Amino acid sequence: MISTEVNREKLVDPMSDKGDGKETMSLGKREERHRKGSRSKKSFGKKLAYLFIGAIILLGLSLVWKIYLDVDRTSKSIYHPVAIDKKRKDQVDLSQGKKPFSLLLMGIDTGELGRTEKGRSDTLIVATVNPKTKTTKLLSIPRDTYTYIRSVAKKDKINHAYAFGGPSESINTVQRLLDIPIDYYVAVNMKGLEGIIDIVGGIEVTPSISFTQEGHSFTAGQAVKLNGEKALAYVRNRYDDPQGDYGRQARQREIILACTKKLASLSNLANYQEILNTLGSNVQTNLQFSQMRDLYGNYRHSLKKVEDSSLRGSGQMIDGVYYEIIPDEVIKEASQNLKAQLK
Repeated sequence: MISTEVNREKLVDPMSDKGDGKETMSLGKREERHRKGSRSKKSFGKKLAYLFIGAIILLGLSLVWKIYLDVDRTSKSIYHPVAIDKKRKDQVDLSQGKKPFSLLLMGIDTGELGRTEKGRSDTLIVATVNPKTKTTKLLSIPRDTYTYIRSVAKKDKINHAYAFGGPSESINTVQRLLDIPIDYYVAVNMKGLEGIIDIVGGIEVTPSISFTQEGHSFTAGQAVKLNGEKALAYVRNRYDDPQGDYGRQARQREIILACTKKLASLSNLANYQEILNTLGSNVQTNLQFSQMRDLYGNYRHSLKKVEDSSLRGSGQMIDGVYYEIIPDEVIKEASQNLKAQLK
């Protein structure tokens, strides 16, 4: 009797090969199903991760492509080739990034203070860029400079050349004055400059003198952040400046450099569409999209060292009109310096 009860109470060892094997098979199936389920979950997780990464890459490529198309479209709208007197045998190839070039920057007074006429080039700055020396030289030309303008066959203020014949007449007049080639130009009206500064979130400058202009106050040596409206006030003042219009020109160069560096910052990528819209409405240039791309890729290092100067003369009244008379020796010296920069 005892032996019989003991046998009945014996349990089948699941690790034993003896017995009916039903419990062993049941456990094996559960383990196998568990392993398959784990592999399935891991596989699904990897696929989901790859899908997510692929979607991000696709979205990024789509964004880059859209930006490319938008920039290309804007570059076409602002592209305005002009007839320029040839002072070079061949145009500078910017794609190689080896040869120096010159650019005339014109600030047109259209849009400023409600003006809507064709405008005059109240800001004239010649930029010469040398990639070998990694330097950029900026030369301001006073807007009242008395010089010969071919389209009217007489001497007049240099800023009137734009009113007489647009960017082409301005470029050719500057070429004759300085005896150097002007390879490219960029013309921006003052309203457009104001808008660009606002879009990039303002710029910071440090005034060299204290003055008040149009309700805005500036303190010498005290850094200040400028929005578009305040920036234009900053560059308009010349009567409170001991250097007169020369001081104003220095502030113009300061604003342009600050704005250029801010535009080159990737932090403004989110505002690129607003920037493009503003550029499209207020800028003209003979630079094509591929050339702009080459400029950024091959020449931006030359902005790290910038030297700025201005043609200087004296004021004189001629037939009741104020002009800036620049001595021939001053023009000759400036011309030689620019030619050396352009090699």
